[in-house]
Formats: sequence, structure tokens, C-alpha cells
Amino acid sequence: MMLLQVVLLVIKIVLLIAILMGGFAYTMLLERRLLGFFQLRLGPNRVGPGGFLQPIADGLKMVLKEDLMPDGADRFVYRLAPVIALFTALSVDAVIPFGAAIHIFGLTVYLDIANPSIGLLIAFAFSSLGVYGLVLGGWASQNKYSLLGGIRASAQIISYELAMGLAVMGVIMTTGTANLYKIVLYQQHHGWLWLPQIGAFIIYFITGIAETNRTPFDLPEAESELVAGYHTEYSGMRFASYYIAEYINMITVSGIAVTLFFGGWLGPWLPPIIWFFIKVAIFLFVFIWIRATLPRFRYDRLMNFGWKFLLPAALIYFLGTAVFVSGVL
Repeated sequence: MMLLQVVLLVIKIVLLIAILMGGFAYTMLLERRLLGFFQLRLGPNRVGPGGFLQPIADGLKMVLKEDLMPDGADRFVYRLAPVIALFTALSVDAVIPFGAAIHIFGLTVYLDIANPSIGLLIAFAFSSLGVYGLVLGGWASQNKYSLLGGIRASAQIISYELAMGLAVMGVIMTTGTANLYKIVLYQQHHGWLWLPQIGAFIIYFITGIAETNRTPFDLPEAESELVAGYHTEYSGMRFASYYIAEYINMITVSGIAVTLFFGGWLGPWLPPIIWFFIKVAIFLFVFIWIRATLPRFRYDRLMNFGWKFLLPAALIYFLGTAVFVSGVL
């Protein structure tokens, strides 16, 4: 029985990594095609039917590119930083349930790698570690633009994670648990939480965009100011690792939003896991739409927005939810 559990765990890990890597590849293709549509051009459409094989061509290009390293770089940290960014991005999804539990060979199999009682807190802990990959990569490159990008990334994470944490506390107080699986089960009996927790959802999604360094919060990369920010000096698969981590972080933010506010895998007619992927795909489309629509924040306004608006709003919403849940009013 123990051997069977180990085999199932290994299978789930392999499948999760395959799903995330495939999700990254075709989210990137979807973004390039949609941006082309938004900007009245075609986007990639030559490799395979409709450009469907473009991610494979891009992957081969990255593998074959020369892996350059600046002369003055800290070699160990320079190599380690992209690994940290990619590893933490993949690890967060280990606690996100992709569907309802199924029964195989007399075992109850949860469609996640781990199902801890504090799954939401673990997801936040791992996502917080991802910034170390950006900061260390920027510092180890010995490039002033990369260093500025790393500093911006750390300041941005600190500024927006506080509001994000306070926003999701409303969900924890409402459901009485930090277990992501049980949060979905709560919504199965009480309805999706996006409407009763609309303020928390809006704050979470805005801070989620900032956490992934996506437009309009892409100041750590800002091509017009910092060339490419923290990964300016990276090439080949090390650059690709940062790129993969960014898109997987988008999938992660979307997956947590679906789990907390939109019923996770819940939905009629279709298999539960299909509903989960459909909801995540809708969020990814919104990410891309926002990138095509909004201009980049000026850095001082980004900081002001995080500290002077989002954080107070999240704190007020948190206190209001606490009062309501406790039954004081």
C-alpha cells in the first residue's frame, strides 16, 4: 500500500510538471497571438498549423543558444538564481487542488500533490521565496540595470504582498479553514465567494498582477528604462527559466483566484478538472488583455498605489469582514 502511494505521488508530480510546462508554452503562444490581434497584426503563424508548434521552435532556440556569463558575475549565485525562480514557481502549485478527489485501487486520490491544513499559507510562503531568484540574479550579474531591476522586484513584492495577505484573510475567516480543498467544498454548499468577498477578490487580483511583474506593474523589467531588468545578462536556458517562471506564476495566481473565489473545479455537465482549466484560462486571458490595454505605472505611483491605497483598503476590508463574521453587527 505504501509503495502504491509513492507511485501515485510520483505520477502526480510528473503530470503536474507536464501540465504546467505545457500551460506555460501555450499561454505564451496565446499571448503572442492575442497581442497580435489587439494590435492589428498576425503574431506567430508560420510554425505548424496556425503557429501551433511555435513553442517547440522557441524551446529549441533557447536550448541551442550560447549560455553567456559576465566576467565579473558571481558564478555560483548567477547560476542559482534562475533555479530558485523556477523551483518556487513550480512548488506553489503542489497545494492547489485541480479537481475533486477520485478513488483508485481502494485509495482516495486528491488531485493535488499535497493537501495540508494550511495549504493557502504554504502557497503564499513559496510564492514569497520567488523574489529571491530575481534579486540574486540582478545582484550576481554585476550590471547596474539588473541590480535596479532586482531592487525594484523586492520593493514591489513587499509593497503588494501585505495587501494580498490581508485580502485572502477574509476568505479564511468566512470558510474557517486555510485548506484549499475545504475552501472549495465550502463553496459547494454556500455558493462561490467572489460576490460576498468582491472587495477581497479585486484586491487579490490587482496584487496578483503586481506579484507576477506583469503590465502595468512590470517595473522590474521595464525595457524602456532597464533594458530587461534583473535578467538583462542572462541568455539561453537560464533566461528561459525566468520566462517560464513568470508564466507559471500567472497560472498560479489564476489557480488560487479560481480556488478561493470561483468554486475551484465546481461546475455543471463537464468533468471537474475541465471546469478548473476553463476558469484558469479565462483569468489568463484577462492577464493578456490588461497587458494589451494599460500603460506601465511610473515607479513612484506604483509604490503610492500599493502603500497608500491598496494596503489601507485591504486592512479596512479585513476588519469589516472580521466584524461581520464574528456577528458583532
